[in-house]
Amino acid sequence: MKSEIIKIAKDNLADIVGFASADIFEKDDPIFKIFPNTKTVICLAFRVLRGIYRGTEEGTTYYQYTTMAVENMEETIMPMAQIKVANYIESKGYIAVPQRRHQQIMSEENSTNPEVAYDAVYRNKTAENQMNFTNSAVKCGIGEKGLSGAILTVDFGPMVRYCFILTDAQIKPDDIEAPHLCDKCGKCIKACPGNAIGKDGIVDPWQCAVYYNGANGTKNPFMPPDAFADFDNRIEIIAGEARVTPETAKKILDDIFFYPPAQHAYQCSICGRACDTACYMHLEEKGVLNKKFNRPFREREEWKFDIESFKNKGEEV
Repeated sequence: MKSEIIKIAKDNLADIVGFASADIFEKDDPIFKIFPNTKTVICLAFRVLRGIYRGTEEGTTYYQYTTMAVENMEETIMPMAQIKVANYIESKGYIAVPQRRHQQIMSEENSTNPEVAYDAVYRNKTAENQMNFTNSAVKCGIGEKGLSGAILTVDFGPMVRYCFILTDAQIKPDDIEAPHLCDKCGKCIKACPGNAIGKDGIVDPWQCAVYYNGANGTKNPFMPPDAFADFDNRIEIIAGEARVTPETAKKILDDIFFYPPAQHAYQCSICGRACDTACYMHLEEKGVLNKKFNRPFREREEWKFDIESFKNKGEEV
């Protein structure tokens, strides 16, 4: 049964399939609220194509990451693989409960998800029974948790997305990956265009949302020179040096019209997950990833616009 699940998942574009026994989860874990008879947790992980990051890397087109790596994966590819695997499990007389992130549900009352519009997020009570996706992926042997909280895999580094199936079928679990990829180098922290990741790796979701959406003009080819003209600290915002609160973040996000969003409330990522890209390049340079490519991810010096062009234009506004 395990081998058939792996085959079906991979035939439907899953790249990594991991299994965990429910016995290793805490008794109050949400999986037991979702499905009390859970015996096995199955994780399906899908690579985000390396080429999808090229538009952001070159500063040309930006919709590929949002539409193909986020929206299409979350709304089409991953659910289809889940359904195919779940259908097989239920054909064998067991229950299969697919679990994927609901991108618009947050458990924290005053938090946000940078990938979707902040005013489309439902907060607090609606998320009480959502799985802890990161910890569950680790338990399923998919990879290890990196400094910034991303799951790092031996094949694709942090360039993966994943979902789960809970079942009452007893399936042999996989070993948990021994942490060996993340060396706490801090490149993910330094790469963030909005300084949203603390030295301890904790991400400020509102800071992240502002700069995920492209508030840093030195890394945004679509930002007009007079952007944020109504903000007293516009240069700090554009330079990625402003610290935001939930309230100020909402005001900044309301003023961002640099690139169109996708459907399902997904916001266009102008940063292109700079933290993940920096992590990937570091792992690639170290030679620790199993999946090799003919060319290094970055072949020239990273581009960046001069903040002075915004300062000069700001004086004319």
